[in-house]
Amino acid sequence: MLLDPDGRPTAAGKAALPAGEELLRGLAGMVTARRFNEQASALVRQGRLAVYPSSYGQEACQVAAAQVLADGDWLFPTYRDTAAAVARGVDPVEVLGLLKGDWHSGYDPYERRVAPLTTPLATQLPHAVGVAHAARLRGESTVVLAICGDGGTSEGDFHEALNFAAVFRAPVVFFVQNNQYAISVPLARQSAAPSLAHKGVGYGIPGEQVDGNDLAALLDVLSRAVERARAGAGPQLVEGRTYRMQAHTNADDATRYRTDDEVAGWAAKDPLVRLETYLRAEGVLDDAHAAAFAEAAEQVARRTRDGINQDVEPNPDDLFGYVFAQPTPQLVEQRALVRDELSREEARS
Repeated sequence: MLLDPDGRPTAAGKAALPAGEELLRGLAGMVTARRFNEQASALVRQGRLAVYPSSYGQEACQVAAAQVLADGDWLFPTYRDTAAAVARGVDPVEVLGLLKGDWHSGYDPYERRVAPLTTPLATQLPHAVGVAHAARLRGESTVVLAICGDGGTSEGDFHEALNFAAVFRAPVVFFVQNNQYAISVPLARQSAAPSLAHKGVGYGIPGEQVDGNDLAALLDVLSRAVERARAGAGPQLVEGRTYRMQAHTNADDATRYRTDDEVAGWAAKDPLVRLETYLRAEGVLDDAHAAAFAEAAEQVARRTRDGINQDVEPNPDDLFGYVFAQPTPQLVEQRALVRDELSREEARS
């Protein structure tokens, strides 16, 4: 921890705090991330999104994960890391394509080097290791940052990915956002380890735990992990302790498994308030900055709202055009059948 919940530098923070401009950039990203979360949740209530797994309260983790990466690096997110994808530069409307029910992942992964949002837990982690290993074999300086939640650490893919990465010294950073719950299962019922950061020990991977609501500490820890991987020192596991302030998704009733007092306790550790308090006290942030950040966030919300509210005419050919580069005979036959049926339906109408 570099900043305590009240926004005061800790003893360690006085020497290790990132530069003011870097923290301002992070605060701007968090303001946008929170407004994006609010807008996406509103779109669910309006029936424009099928579901939305909010990262409200986890904005520091989301923004830091994107901010520490170079342009040539890769980010491998989960379904809850929409704000991280937006912070990485992906169009917010395309980020929500999967959650709206559009085909594919909704965006081109290669444009911003952001892999598709992954709903099955931890399945993206072996893929991340593969990309990192391939980059190392090609002599590239690429680093991959792969995100998962605390629940994902109980999946076999998580352990396989760590083992492979360690053996092949792949330049990958595993970032666990420990938001205390795997849907309704609290951390104490998921793992008996002293911390999730300890899980790297058995694979020969160094682990570090960090306050996931302290953007300054996250930037410090994650940037060091990324540069360590880039320098050829192999993978690292970072656990960010944060909290999911809202329900798992709009289909979840969080009051069934946690108390209002618990939520209120974590609300007092709000990552946005913490960083803003510090930056104002240091004279780095003023009202003009805050107004500019809010306006930029509102522009993203407006772009998201307008884009998602546009009805898209589905093209049945998309069912067949994005399966194989060279369609199989079965796909060709099925596409012809669908086209024929649609032409008959059109003739009848």
